[in-house]
Amino acid sequence: MSGAQHNKNIRLSEAQRLAWLRLIRSENIGPRTFRDLLDHTGSAERALDMLPELSNRGGKKRYRLCRKEDAEAELAAHEKWGARLVALGEPDYPPHLRHIDGPPPLLSVLGGANLSREKTVAIVGARNASLSGRKIAGQFAAGLSEQGFMIASGLARGIDAAAHAASLKHGTLAVFAGGINILYPPDHDRLLAEILDNGGSAISEMPFGWKPRGRDFPRRNRLISGVSLGVVVIEAAKASGSLHTARYALEQNRDIYAVPGSPLDPRSEGANGLIRQGATLVTCVEDVIEGLGGRLEPTLPLDGHFLEPGPNPAMQPPEPGSRLREEIISALGPTPIDLDELIRFSGAEARDVHVILLELELAGRLERHRGNQVSLLMV
Repeated sequence: MSGAQHNKNIRLSEAQRLAWLRLIRSENIGPRTFRDLLDHTGSAERALDMLPELSNRGGKKRYRLCRKEDAEAELAAHEKWGARLVALGEPDYPPHLRHIDGPPPLLSVLGGANLSREKTVAIVGARNASLSGRKIAGQFAAGLSEQGFMIASGLARGIDAAAHAASLKHGTLAVFAGGINILYPPDHDRLLAEILDNGGSAISEMPFGWKPRGRDFPRRNRLISGVSLGVVVIEAAKASGSLHTARYALEQNRDIYAVPGSPLDPRSEGANGLIRQGATLVTCVEDVIEGLGGRLEPTLPLDGHFLEPGPNPAMQPPEPGSRLREEIISALGPTPIDLDELIRFSGAEARDVHVILLELELAGRLERHRGNQVSLLMV
């Protein structure tokens, strides 16, 4: 029996789901802070109770909690829209996304229950794609989907749209930059309807009704690579969003495949550059399938710790003292430093340092960076 089958009944209660939603919508809380809070307190409900105290110790006197009424309204809006909220650790949460750095605690989901498919490949590329690029994207998407792969992309114009359209028959996954009810671009309403009518899905980590800003698209791109075994890049300019997806794929230990293009076409500069940097050159579907051969592993088991760990007396020693807090704040500055280096410098228990950083983050005084680095915000 696979892990997913064995754990098919692992789900949040409705009260827990409401608490999770309130927690992730509260002030200064992102995916990593959310997980730190659950590990520290044992449950979202207890974390909500402790947020004002933790924030106060970090230096913020007034903390904005997401009101219960606002979370209930968002849940009701999801239901009215035909969407649902899926929690990290539940069976229909994308299996590979569970293992990225800072996976979204909750995903808004529209459509079929195909998210648990592990054979997923992302296809991304230029919005102003050439006819040739769109044709290639369609060939790769159709061929891979016929071999049992789900195709993930960002529902943008150009390569994304061609990949979705060519893989409708076997189910495709669209990742939104805004709320699940905010389609971008709006003229892809018919394509989205076809995706859903054919058993495909759409997901978002943003609040219901959120209108996407420029900074939200890189955040979306990390989900596109995160749900996938590998990313195929077709026609990407030098500074395109598709290269952001490739960078996230590299950080997430995903395979990167690039279709070469003419050196005279600026739309191929990014993909050709990826090949020079070590991405796998592919010209047909078989190249991708061959490259993914080593990644087609048995079903990933669900791990209960992704939900609520519950109270653990070992996790609740006395809170770190004010002297250690002052030492940590003094050691921090605007230049990012490695978290492990900070722990070694302090000579304190790692847990105590993590709690202090959590307090500072809730107070809006700490910034986290890639590579497990942190810095102090000068406010």
